[in-house]
Amino acid sequence: MLLLLRKDYRTARFLVKQSEARWLDLGHCGQRIVAMDRFVVSGGTRLQGDVAVASSKNAVLPILAACLLTDQECVVSGVPLLEDVATMLRLLESMGVEVTRRGGTVRVRASARLETEAPYDIVRKMRASYYVLGPLLGRMGAARVSLPGGCAIGTRPVDLTLRGIEALGTRVRLEHGYVDAAAPSLRGARVLLEGARGPSVGATINTMMAAALAQGETVIAGAACEPEVADVAGFLNRMGATVDGAGTAEVLIKGVGRLGGAEYHPIPDRIETGTLAVAAAITKGRVRLTNCRPDHLEGFVDRLRETGAEVETTRTTMTVSAKSRARPADISTAPYPGFPTDLQAQFMALVCTAEGASTVTENIFPSRFMHAMELDRMGAKVEVNGNVAVVRGVDRLSGAQVMASDLRASAALVLAALVAEGKTEILRIYHLDRGYERLEQKLNALGAKIERVPH
Repeated sequence: MLLLLRKDYRTARFLVKQSEARWLDLGHCGQRIVAMDRFVVSGGTRLQGDVAVASSKNAVLPILAACLLTDQECVVSGVPLLEDVATMLRLLESMGVEVTRRGGTVRVRASARLETEAPYDIVRKMRASYYVLGPLLGRMGAARVSLPGGCAIGTRPVDLTLRGIEALGTRVRLEHGYVDAAAPSLRGARVLLEGARGPSVGATINTMMAAALAQGETVIAGAACEPEVADVAGFLNRMGATVDGAGTAEVLIKGVGRLGGAEYHPIPDRIETGTLAVAAAITKGRVRLTNCRPDHLEGFVDRLRETGAEVETTRTTMTVSAKSRARPADISTAPYPGFPTDLQAQFMALVCTAEGASTVTENIFPSRFMHAMELDRMGAKVEVNGNVAVVRGVDRLSGAQVMASDLRASAALVLAALVAEGKTEILRIYHLDRGYERLEQKLNALGAKIERVPH
């Protein structure tokens, strides 16, 4: 996939590679995304101003997959310009789905004739591609989905997803890197989806989508409580499903005969909100975040205040300011409503500059510390032992050449670079483009000095 931007164009377009290539409009962009682009960041500027948060990537992707549950048109608005969104749309098109996009609005129509295979070439690029499994089973009774890929942040087994769909009557075979699933007649059941490290968002959403068209009632016990789960349930209900309790540990789904089209606007991205909040705090700036949901980040906000940052919230805004060097703070990642694992790397960047030692415990993905080595290259002092990192704050960070290993690690390196002396060169920022819409433009509008340099 390639994104081209000409200076005199106001609209950027993804070229989707398929049997008959065509342009897919992904809306106003203003940036040029290429796999080998890099950032050059000049540190030392305090961020000031207002910035709007995009819609949640982790809600948009399963909502787009849920459009497979009906042959009627679904319209999703506020869809951010992300590489992961482009991958999901490419996957849907490969299955025979009609997709059009104008600005932030995506129209999806999954015809009566659908391919039920999600090929490795696409699924390997993004774990969220796996969300097509539940809808395909619910509507078509069969699915062949490659085992997923995505960020290098440790093993993320799909056993809970398989447990969920098997409880509904699905026959599953794992062969040659694919899940072959057949379900001529899905039936409601009670299933426990809590694993060794807590509930699974992916398993909860996939099971919920499959159960929407199953016969009878399904109860998901030990369900993930993340806001994105509740948002997908909201979209399903808008389509005519009956889903109750989403966002709690027990979800009840009453199967219906068919689902119809719907229009929907997903929730704001709580991870982008947290990332921008840390940007304000680490630069000792003052930033007002709009179009956000502070109530989705209570655990994070508590720890941010512990570092000395001032946080003021309304229902849809968050204002973050800091006047002095951060104080140390310990965090321990946990399922919602605990501290999000997707904000662990960004928070580590903040406490790298704190006056004292902090402890970061990663309970969701124990291997998710690859950013620590790169932060050390910038002068940080991080010692990792198993799933625990001890961070001893330093007086200053220094610009260096660093490499991003995954989406959230990329964000952490950008945040550290904002306060590092001199220039920092961040390689492999294609990870960042997967999950943040025009992040460098948003930060530059607040006073940062970030240059995207083409390969």
